[in-house]
Amino acid sequence: MIRYLKKYWFTAIIASLFMVCEVSMDLIQPRMMASIVDDGILGIGGSGPDIHLVLSIGLRMLLVVLIGGLCGQNYGNDIRKDVFRRVMYLSHEQTDRFSVGSLITRITSDVTQVQNMVMQMIRGSIRCGMFFIAGSVCLVTLDLSFGTIIAVALPIIILEVVFILWKTDPLFTLLQKRLDRMNTIMQEDVAGSRVVKAFVQEKREISRFETSNEELCDTQYRVLVLISLMQPVMNIVLNIATVAAIKIGAVGVRQGTIAPGTVMAAITYLSQILNGMMMLAMIFQTISRGITSSRRLREV
Repeated sequence: MIRYLKKYWFTAIIASLFMVCEVSMDLIQPRMMASIVDDGILGIGGSGPDIHLVLSIGLRMLLVVLIGGLCGQNYGNDIRKDVFRRVMYLSHEQTDRFSVGSLITRITSDVTQVQNMVMQMIRGSIRCGMFFIAGSVCLVTLDLSFGTIIAVALPIIILEVVFILWKTDPLFTLLQKRLDRMNTIMQEDVAGSRVVKAFVQEKREISRFETSNEELCDTQYRVLVLISLMQPVMNIVLNIATVAAIKIGAVGVRQGTIAPGTVMAAITYLSQILNGMMMLAMIFQTISRGITSSRRLREV
């Protein structure tokens, strides 16, 4: 599937660079906010509150947001056309081996899953990776004590992501097969509706479709239940990490080693890092499903 990206290499690079720029803008803002609180509002530097500094940094933050927003499908089209072209040249035996319903699923659903995977890998993985790596560096440079929070939270998130992917990966293959089955029944009944009516088999075919549809819904439900477990666990970890940052920051503020604005910046960085990991978990899920669909397309 990589060969389909070659003709769009320039667009892919530009999209990646824009994402780097966008995330960089997001990572700059917490330090700006810390400067507004510490120097502009509290006047910790010794010169007292400075409203001009607040306005100046505020305008720069607005500019940063605008730049990030500016940085803010043909790949799938090419694959879909090639798969359809290949289907047109399949022999009768090959078509029967796949089934018409399965070929329809591959041209529609599987191509979409692969397209989503590529889009996530080009933009999403860069965004999440930068939030985690650069965000962690920014957090530690604020104060080393904040680094311990990431060291504790990260293994918990990794274990959860690995568990969810391990449980959902085989279900994605089963899901596409059940979608094949439902499309096959639908195609047969629509194309052969005259035969169904001639032999008065409407109830039988409705029952066959309902059974197939229930199996598909059951598999989809199992996938959604597993994926839905990710969000609450991530939120619990994020909230505990935020409380820990406030606690560490409060101790530092009392001792005079940490400024209040630095605590605010640390909380923002923590949120960016852990939300980045949450997005990365969803990207891994998309990639896992995309790999399953990619295998099915290569079969054709």
